[in-house]
Amino acid sequence: MTQQRLRHAPMPEKPSLDGLEAVWVARWEAEGTYRFDRSRTRAEIYSIDTPPPTVSGSLHVGHVFSYTHTDTIARFQRMRGREVFYPMGWDDNGLPTERRVQNHFGVRCDPSIPYDPEFEPPAKPDAKRQVPVSRGNFIELCERLTLEDEKAFEELWRRLGLSVDWSLTYATVEGRARAASQRAFLRNLARGEAYLSQAPTLWDVTFRTAVAQAELEDREWPGAFHRLGFALSPEQRATGFGERVWIETTRPELVPACVALVAHPDDERYRPLFGTTVRTPLFGVEVPVLAHRLAEPEKGSGIAMICTFGDVTDVTWWRELDLPTRAVIGRDGRLLPEAPEGIPAEPYAELAGKTVHGARERIVELLRESGDMEGEPRPIKRPVKFYEKGDRPLEIVTTRQWYVRNGGRDRALRDAFLARGGELSWHPPHMRVRYDNWVEGLAGDWLISRQRFFGVPIPVWYPLDEAGEPNHSAPILPEESTLPMDPATDVPPGYTEEQRGRPGGFTGDPDVMDTWATSSLTPQIAGGWQWDEDLFERVFPMDLRPQAHEIIRTWLFSTVVRAHLEEGTLPWRNVAISGWILDPDRKKMSKSVGNVVTPLGLLEQYGSDAVRYWAASGRPGTDTAFDTGQIKIGRRLAIKILNASRFVLGLGEDGGEVTEPIDLSMLARLGEVVRDATEAFEAYDYTRALERTERFFWEFCDDYLELVKARAYEGGAPARSAHAALRRALDVMLRLFAPFLPFVTEEVWSWWREGSVHRAAWPEAARLGAGSDGGPGGATELLPAVAAVLGHVRRAKSDARLSMRAEVARLTVTGGLADLVRQAQDDLCGAGAVEEFVLQPGDGDLLVEVALA
Repeated sequence: MTQQRLRHAPMPEKPSLDGLEAVWVARWEAEGTYRFDRSRTRAEIYSIDTPPPTVSGSLHVGHVFSYTHTDTIARFQRMRGREVFYPMGWDDNGLPTERRVQNHFGVRCDPSIPYDPEFEPPAKPDAKRQVPVSRGNFIELCERLTLEDEKAFEELWRRLGLSVDWSLTYATVEGRARAASQRAFLRNLARGEAYLSQAPTLWDVTFRTAVAQAELEDREWPGAFHRLGFALSPEQRATGFGERVWIETTRPELVPACVALVAHPDDERYRPLFGTTVRTPLFGVEVPVLAHRLAEPEKGSGIAMICTFGDVTDVTWWRELDLPTRAVIGRDGRLLPEAPEGIPAEPYAELAGKTVHGARERIVELLRESGDMEGEPRPIKRPVKFYEKGDRPLEIVTTRQWYVRNGGRDRALRDAFLARGGELSWHPPHMRVRYDNWVEGLAGDWLISRQRFFGVPIPVWYPLDEAGEPNHSAPILPEESTLPMDPATDVPPGYTEEQRGRPGGFTGDPDVMDTWATSSLTPQIAGGWQWDEDLFERVFPMDLRPQAHEIIRTWLFSTVVRAHLEEGTLPWRNVAISGWILDPDRKKMSKSVGNVVTPLGLLEQYGSDAVRYWAASGRPGTDTAFDTGQIKIGRRLAIKILNASRFVLGLGEDGGEVTEPIDLSMLARLGEVVRDATEAFEAYDYTRALERTERFFWEFCDDYLELVKARAYEGGAPARSAHAALRRALDVMLRLFAPFLPFVTEEVWSWWREGSVHRAAWPEAARLGAGSDGGPGGATELLPAVAAVLGHVRRAKSDARLSMRAEVARLTVTGGLADLVRQAQDDLCGAGAVEEFVLQPGDGDLLVEVALA
C-alpha cells in the first residue's frame, strides 16, 4: 500500500525548477508513490505492456518522446482511480547486444573454443583484432555489459519521471523470461504450430544467420544488367530463333545455379520454346524453358533464368514448378568450393571460394571470352533486400530452420489474425491499416531460429544414429519443469554427458530464438505467466500496448500471434501508436544514420518537465520534428506554474465561498476544460488534453489573475470569493498538468496539499459548474468578454507606449455583451486603472473605446 506524506512542505521564497528531479525521484521511491497494489481486482487495474527498450548502448530522444506518451496515460489512469500495473523490461537479447559486446570488449564468439572460467577481456580492446572466446565466456560478457546499460537506462527513466513501479522489472534473457519463451515454443510444437523445415532461407552473410520477413527492408543498390545468351538447338533455331535466346540478369555469378528459363504463358515470343530445353552459357548445362504468370514480359528481354536462389521470386518459381536445387552460395557469402551436381568442374573452379562480388567479376570476364555475353553491362539502381541491421545484400541459402505458423501459408489462420486486428482499439484508428496490409502480405510462416550466440536457446536435442547423424524428425524435448534449459550444456533424460556428439548419443540444437520470439511474450513475462498465476489473472489480457508504428509488423503482430495460439484471446484491448522523431532535415532519427540526440543533456539543461512537454506535444501516431524551441516553451510554462502558484497561495488561506460572477465564470470555463481533457485522455489523445489545459492556464494567468488581483488584496466577501476561486482553480490545474509536468506539479502540491498530486483524484467537471450555459457557476461567456475588453485597454496603452499602470480617463463598452460585462466592471476598472466606465447595451458585436488620461 502506498504511504502518503502527512504534512505539506513550506513554500520557498524563490521557487525554482532546478533540482526538483532529484528531490522527487527519491521521495516517490521512498514513499512508494507508484507502487502497484496487487490486492486490487482485475476491474480496478489498468495494466500496460511497456515496450522493453533494446539494451545496446544509450537511449536517444526518440525513446523519451514515445515513453513520455505512455507515462501520461499511466498517470491519468492512476488519477482516475485505476491501480496501474506499469512494469519495465529490458530487451537485452539479440544482435544489437552481440555487436556492442564485440566492439566494447574486442572479442568474437567461437563456439569451438572451450569455456575459460578465468577469462578476462583485453585491457585495450581492438575492434579490428577481436580475440576469439568461447560461447560461455561471450554470454558472460553480454550479461556484464547489459547490466551496466540497464542501470544507466533506469537512471534516465527515473529522471524523466516515468511513473513505473521499479520493483516490476524483467530482462528478456533472465531465467523467467527464457523459461516463458521456451515453454511457449514447446507448446506451439505440441499443438503443431511450430515445425522444423529445410528450405530456402533469407540469409545475412555478415551475421551468418537466417532473417525473417518482418526484419527485411528494401534499399537502393547499384548493379548492372548483363545480356547473356542460352544456346538453342537446330530444331529451335528452325522455328525462327537465332543461335541463342537472350536473357538479362543482374546476377551473372548465378549462371551455375540456373535450373530453368521462364517466360509469361501469354508471351507469344517464347511460346515455341515452352517445353523444350536450352543450354546455359559457359557451362553448357541443359535446362528447361517453362511458363509462369510471375514472369514479366516488359522486363529486360521478357525471359528470365531461374536460379537457386537469386531472389524470393526464384524461390516461388522453384517451389511451384518443382525444380531441382543447385546451390552455389554458402553461409559465408562465398561460392561453395565444390560445383553442384551436373555442373562442369573446370569453369566452376574459376569461381569457387570467391565472394559474390569477386565471382561476378570473374564470370563476366569468362562470358566475354566465350562470346556468351552481348555488349557491356548496363548500370542500374534497383531495390535489394537487406536485413534491417545489416549492411550487405541478403542471399538465399538452403538451411534447416524452425518456424511458427502465422497465417502466411494458411488462409483461415490469416483471416483469424485479421479478425483479431479488428477487435483491437487502435489509437489513432488509421494505424490499423498497417496491420491489415502486413497480415495480407505475408509470404510464409514466421522463421524464429537464429544462428547466433546470445539469446534464448531452442529447447531441443536430437538423437544421433550409428553414423553420428542427427535425426531431426524425432527431437527430444525437455519437461516444462526443467525450464529454462540450454541444450548445449544440459543433458536430455536417459543420456549422459559422455554421449554428447557421439554415434548413438545426442546433440543439442545449436540455434537460439529470434528476439521477437521472446519479445512477443512481454504481456505473459511481465504478468507472471505460469509462475505467478494470481498476478497473471489480475493483469492479463492487458489494457494497453504502446509502441512505434514501424514495429506493428514485428512486435505487435507477433504478440497477437502468441496470445491467439496460447490463450485464445488478444493480449491487450488498446494499442497506442507513436510516431518517429525527425531531425531538422525531416529524416527519422536513428543510431545507424548517426543523427540521434541523446536526452541527458536536454534533461540537465531544460529540466525533465520541459522535455516531457515537448514530447507530449507530438500527436499520437504522428512523426514529430525535434525542436528545442518547443522544449523552451515547456520550461517557461513550468516556471510560470511555480510563480503563479506562489502568488495564489501567498494571498492567504481559503476560507470563503465563490460568489462573484467572474469567479464563477472562470470556474465554469475550467469545468469545460476538465471535461474536454478527460474526453481526450479517454481517447488516448494526450496532446489535445495538454493543449486544452495549457490554453486555459495562460488565459487564467494573463486575464483572470490580472482582473481579480486588486480585489484579492482587499478584504470582505468579494476578496474571499477571489481567494477561494483562485485556490480551487490552482488545485484543478495542478491535477490537469500532473500527467505532463510531474515534477513542478508535485512541488507546488507539496506546499499546501497532503499526499501526492499523482495519487489525487482526477478533477470532475460537474464540481466546477460546467454546463452548456455555464451551469450554476454563471455564464461561461463572461470571462472571455471581460478579457476582450481588458485586451483593448492594454493595446491602447501599448500603442501609446504607456505603462500598463497608466490611467484610462474613459472606457466605453457597447454591444450585445455590454450587460454581461457589467457584472465584472469593478474588476475591470481595477485591472485597467479606469476612471470612468460607460456601458451602453445594444445589439451586435462588442465595441470598445479607450480614452487615455
